Amino acid sequence: MSRIQTNVPSLIAQRNLGLNSGKLENALERLSTGLRINRGADDPAGLIASENLRSEIRGIGAAISNAERADHVVNIAEGGLQEISNLLVNLQSLVVEAANDAGISEEERSANQLQIDSILQTIDRVAAATSFQDSKLLNGSLDYTTEDVSGVISDFAVRGAKLGFEETRDVSVIVTASAQRSGYFLSFGGASLNLGGAGASDGASEQFVIELAGSEGARELSFSSGTSLASVVSAINTFRSVTGLSASVSGTGVRIESIAFGSQEFISIDVTDDGAIGTGANIGLYNFLADDALAADTAIASTYSAGVNGLTDFGQDVEAVINGVRATTDGTVARIATDFLDIEIDLSWDTSGPVGPNAAKLGSVQALTITGGGADFQLASKVNIAGKVSLGIQNVAARSLGRTVLDVSGTQTTFHLQDLSSGRDLNVVEGDTSNAQTILERAIREVSSLRGRLGAFQQNTINATINSLGVAFENTTAAESVIRDTDFAAETSRLTQAQVLQNSAISSLAIANSAPQNVLQLLG
Repeated sequence: MSRIQTNVPSLIAQRNLGLNSGKLENALERLSTGLRINRGADDPAGLIASENLRSEIRGIGAAISNAERADHVVNIAEGGLQEISNLLVNLQSLVVEAANDAGISEEERSANQLQIDSILQTIDRVAAATSFQDSKLLNGSLDYTTEDVSGVISDFAVRGAKLGFEETRDVSVIVTASAQRSGYFLSFGGASLNLGGAGASDGASEQFVIELAGSEGARELSFSSGTSLASVVSAINTFRSVTGLSASVSGTGVRIESIAFGSQEFISIDVTDDGAIGTGANIGLYNFLADDALAADTAIASTYSAGVNGLTDFGQDVEAVINGVRATTDGTVARIATDFLDIEIDLSWDTSGPVGPNAAKLGSVQALTITGGGADFQLASKVNIAGKVSLGIQNVAARSLGRTVLDVSGTQTTFHLQDLSSGRDLNVVEGDTSNAQTILERAIREVSSLRGRLGAFQQNTINATINSLGVAFENTTAAESVIRDTDFAAETSRLTQAQVLQNSAISSLAIANSAPQNVLQLLG
């Protein structure tokens, strides 16, 4: 062709030069930034995916930081609890030493009381001072707040509860089987023991001998003819702390039962010698879980002579459902431990009635409402209730530790660890050191249990979460890198190709632009 108005080869060369220049600029940009996607036009779908992954990476990184901070918080709380635990151990030795009445002087006992007071004050200071960034950890500020607590709940402890923003959680309990003590009813047919049988003249020489065993230990007791039921009860109750059994007069007999409830409690009765008491009307060994009123048609579980081989009765744990989850039970205590609710409730109510050993009335009850509180840790990349971990840390001051209800002179009284201080009922100078020991043991168990719970939270929740998030962080970052980052080997090859093509296009454009000049030779 010999047209000069339109240089088509030049246009083709210009177009290809522009394309090659764009490829060269794109390759240079990717190599200089290290990113394959620098703008949406580079890869719209890839940009969306990589931005989502970047968001997840940032969230995972923040979650790892949160978990590490939670680990620090638990470490600080554990440090304070360890010191309180050491103080309680020291307190134990002081109480035991003070109970040695014949081997310790009043001055020494008073000195021990001064040490006890100092220890209790130190426990309060540690509980009030242990903090993380001015957030108190052991003074109860991280415990859960509740309201509308039912009067039939004797005690409860909220270990964990996930609550959304301004959310509350109702706790309902359905008792499907009551807790029971173990027990037997010993019927003697009168207000005192009449040994030797009806019309016997040698009853005074007979002895009624039984061996009683409970969860705490065993004792053998002997009673002579004419011993009143009140005296029998008094003798049995003398060894309450030794056997774990208690007795009471009921009509013309004695009711003996385990002090505590549950399947771990038992009573074993071995009638070593029935004293020829006979088998008259309403005389014998009854299972009082059936009836202790001894109606005329009540079947005798065993005559005393049959009791020579020994009889054993076990208690029963309560059976309950809490918020739709079947509870793990021990005695009167029911507990569930789910991701959203970890709570322990003592259901020891309604122990009166003709069947005395029952506790936890059958049926349903609205136990309480959790309104807030607790320590919340965000351990997931997404802010929602599923990614939240909640933990309750109770108050470990002396006024809160060791809560126990004890029978003092026939009155049910609630004691705490602070009742071991001077001027209170359980001080070691003039108080009941046996009850003081009971309160102290409960306090040691509470602190040890809290330390164990924090340790389990630290090991099985925080550390496991950090490990899991670390793997997720690596994999998510790798996925984002594949989508967004430049493959330098491939991009360098594209750069070389673009450079060659650009140089070729420039040369072609020069040739195309010079081609019209050949027309001048035709005019020569």
